[in-house]
Amino acid sequence: MITMSTREEIKVGEMTIRFLLEGEQSEGSVAMFEFDVPAGSRIAAPHSHDGYEETIYGLDGTLVWTIEGESREVGAGEVVCIPRGAVHHFANTGDLDAKALAIVTPGILGPDYFREVAAILDSATAGPPDVAAIGDVMRRHGLTPVS
Repeated sequence: MITMSTREEIKVGEMTIRFLLEGEQSEGSVAMFEFDVPAGSRIAAPHSHDGYEETIYGLDGTLVWTIEGESREVGAGEVVCIPRGAVHHFANTGDLDAKALAIVTPGILGPDYFREVAAILDSATAGPPDVAAIGDVMRRHGLTPVS
């Protein structure tokens, strides 16, 4: 049985991520994390990932996911599966904070990705973040940025 007693909170801009299960704990089969998105936030830049599917289950509030150009609202109790290679991004356009669960199969995306992006965002105190550095981190962790 695999359990995690303490959950590190990783702040990436306005979003907070808590890993519930890392890939190495499931022999690479799955990774799972919760994430909180404040009301009015557009968080994820358009991207895709060829090495894994991402399934999103809404817990609170509503997120608007745009997948391959089609928008879909995912509220509490609703689910969407993002296939490998599909360009997507999301936003919380509502008045309420949102929380969702992400399930990554196989479990090749881990907390290091979010820590590295957070470090780049946190270091950008005098201006915009280094977009090229974020792109490098994304590619190193299996994500393909889309402009």
